Amino acid sequence: MSRAQPATGAIPEREQWTGQVGFILAAVGSAVGLGNIWRFPGVAYESGGGAFLIPYLVALITAGIPILFLDYAIGHRFRGSAPLALRRLGGKLGEGIGWFQVTIAALIAIYYTGVLAWAASYFVFSFDQKWGDDPTGFFVGEYLQASDGATTPFTFDFVPGVLIPLVLMWIVTLVILGAGVVKGVQRANVIIIPLLVVAFVALVVRALFLPGALEGLNEFFTPDFAALADPGVWVAAYGQVFFSLSIAFGIMITYASYRRRRSNMTGAGLVVAFGNSSFEILAGIGVFSTLGFFAFQQGVGVGDLEGLSGVGLAFMTFPAIVSEMPGGGWTGALFFGTLTLAGLTSLISILEVVIAAIRDKFGMTRAQAVGGIGLLAVISIVLLGTSSGLIALDTIDQWTNNVGIVAGAIFMTIIVIWVKRRGGELSKHLSAVSTFKVGRLWVLLTGLVAPAVLIYILVAKLIDLATNGYEGYATWYLGVAGWGSIGLAILAAIVLPLVTWRSDPDEFTAWPTNEQLQVKGGRR
Repeated sequence: MSRAQPATGAIPEREQWTGQVGFILAAVGSAVGLGNIWRFPGVAYESGGGAFLIPYLVALITAGIPILFLDYAIGHRFRGSAPLALRRLGGKLGEGIGWFQVTIAALIAIYYTGVLAWAASYFVFSFDQKWGDDPTGFFVGEYLQASDGATTPFTFDFVPGVLIPLVLMWIVTLVILGAGVVKGVQRANVIIIPLLVVAFVALVVRALFLPGALEGLNEFFTPDFAALADPGVWVAAYGQVFFSLSIAFGIMITYASYRRRRSNMTGAGLVVAFGNSSFEILAGIGVFSTLGFFAFQQGVGVGDLEGLSGVGLAFMTFPAIVSEMPGGGWTGALFFGTLTLAGLTSLISILEVVIAAIRDKFGMTRAQAVGGIGLLAVISIVLLGTSSGLIALDTIDQWTNNVGIVAGAIFMTIIVIWVKRRGGELSKHLSAVSTFKVGRLWVLLTGLVAPAVLIYILVAKLIDLATNGYEGYATWYLGVAGWGSIGLAILAAIVLPLVTWRSDPDEFTAWPTNEQLQVKGGRR
């Protein structure tokens, strides 16, 4: 077997998962995050209810899974972080896309930790329902002490109640990452994912027996097939699948690079994709059962409730529901506990993208790289630990997710499939090492269907942000925190490929070799 020859001394030898189960649990841990719990149910409800599952499944098959496979193929074949693997595939142009993705991941980590801090705080608050009779006022006022985004979008007024759990979340995350791929990342996911599933199933079962739960489920699953004629519903489906699978911003490239060379990539990918989707549907059942109960208690319809998704659902609506529920303290603890666990596994994967990239580029040890990303922790604490934390989180999230990740995916697919024409090679690689074969249809979906839909989503979002601003926040602030985030990622994509690698990244031989791939699809 022809093996890759590592460059002398600098690019660290790749760590490896212990096996298929470890990789799958880590990949599921990355994919199952906050968006599964608080975004999918609301998007589905507003986009045709039960009928939304049709475009959702179509989007999963035609874009979600193909790009997930693309990430796997790049990481597994070229054995590196996003910049290293894409450099070996597409030269400095590919490396630039890799650094764009790494920067987006770093920006997401900065604010994502803030949500974990909130969830951890609310886990504690649940036992005595500290939010009282006005959960919305408590969250925005007493807890976050949020400033006005139109007049004072940034302040240095630190909020101890947020600052302390924020620091703790960073410490926990960095300790796990410092322990390594197997002893840290894999071990954490092996423990957390089963615990998360058990806790969330318990939460859903509890919700199903609440008065009004069936009415909530009826609202969630009743299909509105007329909605399928609305292009916006299909765009929402593609957007949900794309964002929920942790694809196209370096995570799955990095995770796939830690797999052994003889590994079943597509089979594991299908398990991850459908496991993630199953969790989303389970979340929809749990969320709308509780919303049905809340509507029943208020004597209104589910559609008349406010805060059906996102931060509003988690930290305003759900605490209000807990206050109405018998034994609500334990239910609240279960909900915010699962929110914290789901977010933690996702945050670990996001930061691993950054750690792997700087280790590959600069020849650092893991300890040095983890210490280096302490800078992100400082920035996160300064931004999210103040009274302007909610505004910072909201703004950076809007631009990095809806502009940065989408743009990175578009450029990656176009460069890999059309500019460098490596689709056939990657297709053969996946088929050579996996039980589930891919071929020309996969290349077509990855290189044409997926980028076409994503370009539509990106252009629509850019026009909206450019013409309407966002949430009434100050224009200068949106320029710095929003457009500035994308500008920083672009700058990284231009400058970092010009920085000399500690060792030659191109001293590498892919396996199976191109010659081997020509022989019966590369079968060993």
